Amino acid sequence: MDGQPNFNRLYEIAENQAGYFTAKQAHGAGFSWERLSYYVTTRRFIRVQRGIYRLVQFPGSPYEDLFIAWLRTGPSSVISHESALYIYNLSDVLPGEVHVIMPRTGSRRRSGIRLHTNRLHPNEVTSREGLPVTTAARTLIDLAATGLAEEHIRQAVNDALHQGLVGRDELLSIATQRGGRAMRIIRNIINREKE
Repeated sequence: MDGQPNFNRLYEIAENQAGYFTAKQAHGAGFSWERLSYYVTTRRFIRVQRGIYRLVQFPGSPYEDLFIAWLRTGPSSVISHESALYIYNLSDVLPGEVHVIMPRTGSRRRSGIRLHTNRLHPNEVTSREGLPVTTAARTLIDLAATGLAEEHIRQAVNDALHQGLVGRDELLSIATQRGGRAMRIIRNIINREKE
């Protein structure tokens, strides 16, 4: 780092994250702690939370808590479970914590964040609202497997099917691979939907 802040580099990073960036990302673009504080004082940056900032030209996101959780848990983490349902607008369940799937090597302690260490395949991750999020199918299967009330799962499955976010065959196939509670609940919901 040559001491000169690179606003273009920081903008490129933040642009792909709805205007949000971490102090670490800013340091990588040449911003010292002092410069970060200076730009917060001069209102070029907004300090959202310790170590997390937003460029002022980007409006605050209705998913700000999800961005904060994602940035706090690192670039290999993915928004999941009830939090993914919220992004897809598939349920009226409002999670008390942000649900994130991250690698097993990650730290397990994060206030306000529910960490899951399930394995994800690349085809089970997509992008919504600028966030990495589990696909609708993976989200529904995870929720069916982890114990969300069946009526909420039914509502989410029906909404996902009607919105075209997932197909019946795809969902049944993934549920069958997962087995257990997820398979039983998804089959039950799909069979009722056909009636």
